[in-house]
Amino acid sequence: MPTKRSRIVDFMTNNVWQTEHSVETTASVDFAWAYMSNVANWDDPPAQFTLEGPVADGSRGTTEMPGQPKQQWFLRDVIPATSYTIEFPLDRAVLYFKWSFATLPDARVRLTQRIVLDGENAAAYLPVVQQTFASSLRPGMERIAASIDAAHNSRS
Repeated sequence: MPTKRSRIVDFMTNNVWQTEHSVETTASVDFAWAYMSNVANWDDPPAQFTLEGPVADGSRGTTEMPGQPKQQWFLRDVIPATSYTIEFPLDRAVLYFKWSFATLPDARVRLTQRIVLDGENAAAYLPVVQQTFASSLRPGMERIAASIDAAHNSRS
């Protein structure tokens, strides 16, 4: 496990840009993990997501946006019920979406998503990445927390 952590630290120390937001849900960490491990629950219109295989290191996924070619990504640093990273390769750069799940004392869970742009050509992507995620991360995370809570409450 130390290799996974050092890998995360390595890409976090020399990044070009990053942003992070956390939300809390009433669901348990196991429920939140199961919910987020099901790509069918990833609701981010107009994007559509697919995952080939389980939520495990090296599994491939794709993102489809209207009028754009499919973009391939990979899961990395998967630690069940704790964290995973979506690695989105670009031309001589990488966009990372690091998700972490933390149990809070009252059996709630804190979900954190950190978005990191890194690599020798990252500056070329900076304007688009900032424009896309600087304003959309917070409302997107709030929508995810509300969806998890609704799914969790509906099973009662």
